[in-house]
Amino acid sequence: MSEETYRTRSMPVEHLSLDRHSARLAQFEVIGKTADEEMIRLLWNTMGVHELVLSIAACGFFPYERLVVAREAGKNIVIEGNRRLAAVRVLLEPGIVDPGHVTIPKLSRDARESLNNLPVLISTRQDYWRQFAFKHVNGPAKWGSYARSRYIADVHRKYGVPLDDMARQIGDTHRTVQRLYRALMVLEQAERLNVFDRNDRYYSFFSFTHLVIAVDYPAISEFIGLQSVDDETTCPVPDDKRGELGELLRWMYGSKRESQPPVIARQNPHLRQLAAVLGNQEAVAALRDGIDLDVAFELSRPASTVLEEALLDAKRNLQTARRLFSTGYEGSRDLLGITGTVADLAGDVYDEIERKQRPRRRRPVAER
Repeated sequence: MSEETYRTRSMPVEHLSLDRHSARLAQFEVIGKTADEEMIRLLWNTMGVHELVLSIAACGFFPYERLVVAREAGKNIVIEGNRRLAAVRVLLEPGIVDPGHVTIPKLSRDARESLNNLPVLISTRQDYWRQFAFKHVNGPAKWGSYARSRYIADVHRKYGVPLDDMARQIGDTHRTVQRLYRALMVLEQAERLNVFDRNDRYYSFFSFTHLVIAVDYPAISEFIGLQSVDDETTCPVPDDKRGELGELLRWMYGSKRESQPPVIARQNPHLRQLAAVLGNQEAVAALRDGIDLDVAFELSRPASTVLEEALLDAKRNLQTARRLFSTGYEGSRDLLGITGTVADLAGDVYDEIERKQRPRRRRPVAER
């Protein structure tokens, strides 16, 4: 960028426009003709603009928090600092939003005049992407995973920046760039193949992070035939796995149209359980039949592991019962019967294990 590009200048608020192409707003499907006032209401309702309103009202607009502006289609588009611009607009025109429980401070005339012009840096999206990506993809002000993946894909597609170059230039040592891009390509490919529609998801909140983490599990990656994270392909799943791809995303996000809730309610432990299930054919068949994830997960586990955990659980429960006996037992004969049953079961299990532990005696030759 030229030396002139780095110079901070002052620009009237009314000459500044919000960015309808912001990756951060991609999940809300903001369209090109959306009015600034509508976008301010969207930011107010979803991105904590009220906090900035209170801060700016109390302390003013810090000069070093300059907005980054790109001149596009005859407009000054704020490509960095949309929340700050929205906060200033709300302070100058409180009627733009429904404040709800928030009281928008009334400014003095001097305070209002100080906000009529804001410090800006003139740049372009292509020139500014490194600083932008460092801050929001791998730096101190990270966006959500979906916004980051969209921004990575935009830089890669529009400016032809290879993913490994992008990662290197922003100091990404954890392959975050490649992983976010691959997950987005999986999602977009599923929608192109008509095996999934994110707008049909069961819950309104779209947890894209689930997908980013899921495709890192070897069993899940193998289930859909996913290509390596090193590949910069837009079609990471082979055609013959389109059915499995649709199944995976429906299990993860459900379907409102089919009244099918997802099997993933929480990232931990459900993603780990799903990965275990997809590595076992019997468990996969159970999940396809509508069996709950926890039941399918038990089917995927080695019997020896389940046995050991069951015995350890039984031991812990009996230790608790013994500790509480002196204060908790009130002479109930029902408890005496339950205790007898437990003792019999424990004896049976012990006998079985002991029998398997004994070496098999070979019969004498004369007996054969």
